[in-house]
Order: sequence, then structure tokens, then C-alpha cells
Amino acid sequence: MVSEVKQVSGRGIPLVGDDIDTDRIIPARYLRCVTFDGLGAHVFADDRDHLQGQHAFDQPQFQGAEILVVNRNFGCGSSREHAPQAIAKWGIKALIGESFAEIFFGNCVAMGIPCVTAVAETIRQLQEKIASNPQAVVTLDLEQQEVRCNDFVAPVKMKDGPRHMFISGTWDACGQLVSHAEQIRATAAKLPYVSWSSTR
Repeated sequence: MVSEVKQVSGRGIPLVGDDIDTDRIIPARYLRCVTFDGLGAHVFADDRDHLQGQHAFDQPQFQGAEILVVNRNFGCGSSREHAPQAIAKWGIKALIGESFAEIFFGNCVAMGIPCVTAVAETIRQLQEKIASNPQAVVTLDLEQQEVRCNDFVAPVKMKDGPRHMFISGTWDACGQLVSHAEQIRATAAKLPYVSWSSTR
């Protein structure tokens, strides 16, 4: 199934700091959009303005990165889906961190973006390796539950339930419906109330 997510590879981007909340990921003034398109341009908008080009998401060596490496309690605060959507629209396909806020994690699962955890020392080393060599390829392997970056290999964790959803592709509810379209039609044809007439 095309929705399966067993491995994600790409260049990394380190974002150092604990308790980065959804208000910082995408400020409230950008929540008025009708669709999520264009949110990527405004991800971390206030932090980026404050740092005047020194924020990781503005630095040229990290443009095009696909794996975000964060610290503790990432995505805390409000439950806005716009936060993972903004990160995804910027180009991020997976996150590795010390821990994630529960609702943020759930929103990422629903979007097909794996968020795995690792111990603080692993995160620190990985952030340093990416910072010193931004062109290095980082590979997140959900089946082996490990992250690899050149000669650096370390274990990562994800609970069995969401991990199985990614590996099997069942995280994708819409994809599941489309792939079972014929069976759904066959079942619907057997249900007497589906063909009821509205006239009396």
C-alpha cells in the first residue's frame, strides 16, 4: 500500500530548545486561512523575525531538509492542527525528539508524519552532527527503530500502535476507504435503508 511509512530519509534540521509550543510553531494570526496551503512560509514566523535570519528554518544550509530534530515537549500548548500542517508544508516529513505533546503527536499521525523519541544524549549528538554537516543524510527506520546518520546509529522509540499504523499504512483513513471502495459498494448495495425513497 502506498500509504506505508517504513523509512524516511533526507537531510536534517536541528531546532534546539524545550517546550516549543504550537503558538510559536504557527502564530495565531495565521489560523484564519481557509486551507493549509501557504502555511509553510509562516512556520516559526515570530521566532524567525526575532532571530533575524539566524533561525534554523532561515539558514541556507538547512533549506530542503526533511527531518526535524527537536528536544523535550515539542508541540505543547493549544491543539491547533495548523502547527504540524505548517511544518509539513515547509517540507518536513518526520520528527525526532526527546518527547512530543500528545495532541501534536496525534495530529502528526493523522497526517502520516512519524514522530519518534530518543534519549536526550542521542538528540544532542544528532543535532550536533547535523549542524556540523548539513548535507549528511539522516535515515529514520521505523521497522528497525533506529536513526542513522553516516556512522552514527542510535535507537529510537514509538509506541506499538502508531508504529504499526505507519508500517501497515493504516494511519491513512481516506486511503483505507479508497482501497476498499468495491467492498464498501457491495456492502451498501445489501443495506435496505440505503435505497429508501424520500417520497411517501
